[in-house]
Amino acid sequence: MKKSLKKRIAVSFLLLTIISMVAIGVVHLFFLEDFYLRGKKKQLVDAVDMIEDAVDGEEDTDDTEEFSRYCAMNSLSYLVADSGLNLVLTNVRDDRLLTVRLFGSMLGMEKDNSSILEESDDYQLLKYRDPGADVDYLEIFGRLENNYYFLMRTPIQSIHEAARLSLVFYVIVGAIVIAASVVIILLITGRIMAPITELSNLSVRMANLDFGASYTSGGSDEIGVLGENFNKMSGRLETTISQLKTANAQLEKDIEEKNQIDEMRREFLSSVSHELKTPIALIAGYAEGLKEMQLDEESRNYYCDVIMDEAGKMNKLVMELLSLNHLESGEDRLDIQRFDLAEVIRGVVDAHRLQMEQKGITVTVDTDKVVPVWGDQFKIEEVVTNYLSNAVNHCSGEKQIRITARPAGSQMVTTIFNTGDHIPEDSLDMIWNKFYKVDKARTRKYGGSGLGLSIVKAIMDAHGQSCWAANVEGGVSFSFTLPVE
Repeated sequence: MKKSLKKRIAVSFLLLTIISMVAIGVVHLFFLEDFYLRGKKKQLVDAVDMIEDAVDGEEDTDDTEEFSRYCAMNSLSYLVADSGLNLVLTNVRDDRLLTVRLFGSMLGMEKDNSSILEESDDYQLLKYRDPGADVDYLEIFGRLENNYYFLMRTPIQSIHEAARLSLVFYVIVGAIVIAASVVIILLITGRIMAPITELSNLSVRMANLDFGASYTSGGSDEIGVLGENFNKMSGRLETTISQLKTANAQLEKDIEEKNQIDEMRREFLSSVSHELKTPIALIAGYAEGLKEMQLDEESRNYYCDVIMDEAGKMNKLVMELLSLNHLESGEDRLDIQRFDLAEVIRGVVDAHRLQMEQKGITVTVDTDKVVPVWGDQFKIEEVVTNYLSNAVNHCSGEKQIRITARPAGSQMVTTIFNTGDHIPEDSLDMIWNKFYKVDKARTRKYGGSGLGLSIVKAIMDAHGQSCWAANVEGGVSFSFTLPVE
């Protein structure tokens, strides 16, 4: 290699890189700050257009959530208050500092350490330096159409924001510099790049599965060695492509599973929000009644009972969510041991006996005196409890519940039957989903959250066993299996 292509290209690139870096450094020195400030100003002005909808849309939380996400993504702190400085909306835990700034802006005070950058009929944009924290802020202050006052701010020394904006700036300038560099390099290395062009064309043919293509220019420099290796590589590409196709199929499957998980997460958050909205509204309403209304002792006790009942439902929902999450994530490990299923069933029935007597329900337990099975006794007791509670809450007509445990090969099938209405056929597979309720009004009446059967499904899946529901003559039956060996 008397005339090394590596050395010739390296020298050219080195000189071009030095010139490019110097150029970018000069541009960065003189123009980045203005570019950065313009970006921050635009974020604040855009947020002004969104805050009106966010304040007016508190009943429909989409606008509020969109505004909150926008502020979180762009490191914007905000506070909205009425003319009496009563807080309406904020994303700051300790809002005292922003309240003081808002009050000062409303009165035209606190002009020290600040300078106005932009002013309109709707807002005033200024740069403010907090002498206590030694931090510069961009602030925007104004009044909304409903006479609420708002103040938003963002630190202009934020490392994350500065890095992100700097990256955008560098990409724009870098693209221009690289484009100019390509032209210069092509002019300088016209003859040098001829072998590389051949290799590029060769790679296109090989990408189209033309494995008969080969490098013919020869040469003893680095490009010649690369061309020789290209020729060797073409003989192995067929096997490699086959492996790549297999890997690509697996990747597509993983992406699809990820999308399904993301969709399940969104549905889960939506369901939790819906379940918590009603008890929170009731607690707030009755608490306000306790505070605002003149109530006698009986009414006050009733209001307190409602608040305690709704708080209990929220606590139950949270505990069920935690239990379900532990089961699905595998954090809640099973303690598999041999135990007497009949004893577990009798214990659960005894615990619900008073409730069943009050509702006039007759329960019949048809099992052997001892039913030995394998499983996590505590978890299986929870399964029986959920099944029996479900049967009690939906029992109607003759008001009878029958519990049976029958062997079926190497498994024990436990079934809890209750008289009552059938489950719609299109809902039989859906009742195991989180928060699914066939009759939401009735479920709300007895405090159900729609998680009981989901917990049963997770427990039985963890055991590697089955659970199912079926419409039978006179009512509905729920069953599950456990191994006897």
